[in-house]
Amino acid sequence: MEPTASPTSPPGSARPGDAPPGAAAWARGLVKTYGQGETAVRALDGVDVDFRSAELTAIMGPSGSGKSTLMHCLAGLDAPTSGSVVIGGTEVSRLSQRRLTALRRTRIGFVFQSYNLVPTLTAAENITLPLDIARVPVDRAWFEEVVSAVGLGDRLHHRPSELSGGQQQRVACARALVSRPSVVFADEPTGNLDSRSSAEVLGFLRRSVDELGQTVVMVTHDPRAASYAHRVLFLTDGRITADLSAPTRRDILDALGQAEED
Repeated sequence: MEPTASPTSPPGSARPGDAPPGAAAWARGLVKTYGQGETAVRALDGVDVDFRSAELTAIMGPSGSGKSTLMHCLAGLDAPTSGSVVIGGTEVSRLSQRRLTALRRTRIGFVFQSYNLVPTLTAAENITLPLDIARVPVDRAWFEEVVSAVGLGDRLHHRPSELSGGQQQRVACARALVSRPSVVFADEPTGNLDSRSSAEVLGFLRRSVDELGQTVVMVTHDPRAASYAHRVLFLTDGRITADLSAPTRRDILDALGQAEED
């Protein structure tokens, strides 16, 4: 059943009965087409997917499978051609640009391959930047809990140039969590890190779910990174072709091998 807002609901709101049990976000009939006519590319081909609360989900697939497009449409960074996306009870795909910008600041967290830290700000100032921009008071108790979980309590007054790559990415993770978002989207979060720093960041993302109750959706090409997830989805040609629960690294490699054969 595709979630739709009732005629009496404010724009962008979803009816409670539409929500799949335990889901923090979901999409129905999601299509994204680039170009027109014979040159059109259907990057997403009618995707239906739910993301459960307090769970780390990894999205994998070969180049051109649609995994980054799916994340961008889910996070409101790109508009789908058709279909709907609901996050935290709000239908993202129906919001105006102004309301979408406000939603991204407070209800959606982002962690990208590049850290996107402001070089002139301290780690603490970078963490609270989205809330400061939105003029939302910082919950100091939650801030301290996030900082403790990320292990940066002694680095808060350092600027990005004084931090290692792994520490900078953990600052980016803390920034994504500080507003208590409905979902954190992580796009290849360990792509620029060495194996040790990658393990630090992935361990934190998993702890943010297990200990802080966060919901995380991560796009990755790395089976090692995906093995930290509770669930792994595989995309091929814009469609979900496999859905693994509590997979081992071997399970993931086997599924990747099967996808390449197909």
